[in-house]
Amino acid sequence: MNSYLYQISGGKPKSLLPSIGAALLDGLVKIFPAILIVDVFNTVFELFAKESATLDTTRLWAVSAFLLGWLVIQYAASLLAYNTSFISSYKVSAFGRIELAEHLRKLPLGYISSKNPAELTNMMINDFAEVEKAISHTVPQFISGLLFPILAFIGLLFVNWKMAIAMFIALPVACIVLWATNRFQDSLSSKQVIAKNRAGSMLQEYISGIREIKAHQLGGERFQRLRQAFEDLMRESIRLETLIGPIVMIAIILIRSGMTLMIFTGTYLMIDGQLTLPIFLMFLLVGLRVFEPMTVTLVNYAEIRYGSFSAKRIMDLRSEKPQKGDDTIKNIENISFEDVTFSYKPDQPVIKNVTFDIPAKKITALVGPSGSGKSTITKLIARFWDIDSGVIRAGGKALVDINPENLLSHISMVFQEVYLFKATIYHNIQVGNPQASREDIIEAAKKANCHDFITALPHGYDTLVGEGGSTLSGGEKQRISIARALLKDADIILLDEATASLDPESEADIQRALNRLIENKTVVMIAHRLQTIRNAHQIIVLNNGSVSEKGTHETLLAQEGLYAKLWHLQNEAGNWQLK
Repeated sequence: MNSYLYQISGGKPKSLLPSIGAALLDGLVKIFPAILIVDVFNTVFELFAKESATLDTTRLWAVSAFLLGWLVIQYAASLLAYNTSFISSYKVSAFGRIELAEHLRKLPLGYISSKNPAELTNMMINDFAEVEKAISHTVPQFISGLLFPILAFIGLLFVNWKMAIAMFIALPVACIVLWATNRFQDSLSSKQVIAKNRAGSMLQEYISGIREIKAHQLGGERFQRLRQAFEDLMRESIRLETLIGPIVMIAIILIRSGMTLMIFTGTYLMIDGQLTLPIFLMFLLVGLRVFEPMTVTLVNYAEIRYGSFSAKRIMDLRSEKPQKGDDTIKNIENISFEDVTFSYKPDQPVIKNVTFDIPAKKITALVGPSGSGKSTITKLIARFWDIDSGVIRAGGKALVDINPENLLSHISMVFQEVYLFKATIYHNIQVGNPQASREDIIEAAKKANCHDFITALPHGYDTLVGEGGSTLSGGEKQRISIARALLKDADIILLDEATASLDPESEADIQRALNRLIENKTVVMIAHRLQTIRNAHQIIVLNNGSVSEKGTHETLLAQEGLYAKLWHLQNEAGNWQLK
């Protein structure tokens, strides 16, 4: 239970204390009127039990007035429990989502890439919804429902121990039933959670690939996979409800049998003269108050077992270690790879014992066949992953020792696939430097050759773009990406074939913008069209994850190696035409 409370509260179990305390107070406040009602009944009972007795109207009026005033206290306690529980749950889940998103941002990109996006989305939305429900309802009601009968049992032992034992004797049996079926409940819950995540994943895949599905008429096949995922979810959900439900009902019946046993015991004791009617009535009234929260506790126990999977998934992600590094650098003079090996999967190296230098304020181009490791090298420079062996240095310091946030502050990236946020163009450019003024943003846009098309839009810089930049063309998105990089003004520029998929007019505009971007910067660019890198200061040719050649354009052509072969093949392809 301690482990669960730790997980469900995001590692802060003390945050649950206010809601648990308020729920317990609410339960105690509700039982007090039952004691006073017994006192009223006892006062009236004495009038008939004793011939010389007179009705104590003063006492009755006092108790009635107290009960009336107690309604206000009871309302206040219920309101406190309600507000405290929901405020605590909303705070924990809201801050928990923010903290988890921040933690996710600091994890290696390799870890994030290994996860299904739908799984992470379900965790951020659905799992936290389960946590929110647990904090606001399940846990406070469970703990208060557990403590309340214990306190009532202890108090009733002093009144009549036989009646107290009769009332609660079935409680241990019900607990044993639930404990004995823990593994069975966990198995059902885990299968339902897996089915729910798979259904979410299939739905996201179907929506994301709807264009390809329609274009290739894959609707039947892909929809069948989606249908199967939802049918599996339906089947596991029904199994969860129909198989766990009877277990909980058995436990509830056992609990409520204590009321029947108490009535039989009380009747016997009254006949035997060991119990008075007022005391018997008090046990009945207290029993009605006690068995209700006990029943809720049993139901909540099953929900707690289910919610524990959501809490554990969240805590497992939180336990993932972010990239380390405490050193900071003011500027990056150069970058060096020293015998670097890296693999995305164990024993499948993508980069093998690579060694080379990237000089400061020079242009270094990476070329080679597809899958040779070009994009991987740029991602290793940005430390999206940590290497298996060897050393990458930036400004003379090993990347593993540099704070990742500090390292990325010195790097700007312009990739072939540009992602724009669902926000205004102004805010998408401002991503490069959140502290930049509007004048700085407009100036960056002008240098990136995108000011003219932005001002031609109906709302100019305040135009809202679709998610991913879907309302803009490829060239427009690319120029906004360059404007971001210009605004950031970083030491290192990483370019991944930024003009490969553009029309000639857009390519010319972007090439002019790139020339402004890379001026006096250390540039690492990936190029498939070798014509664009003829003037690079250094060209590194990669093949099967290793450096096969290195030099200038003229030097590599003279070597008549892989670079020269690629150059001649592209020239031949450039002369190709339809016949």
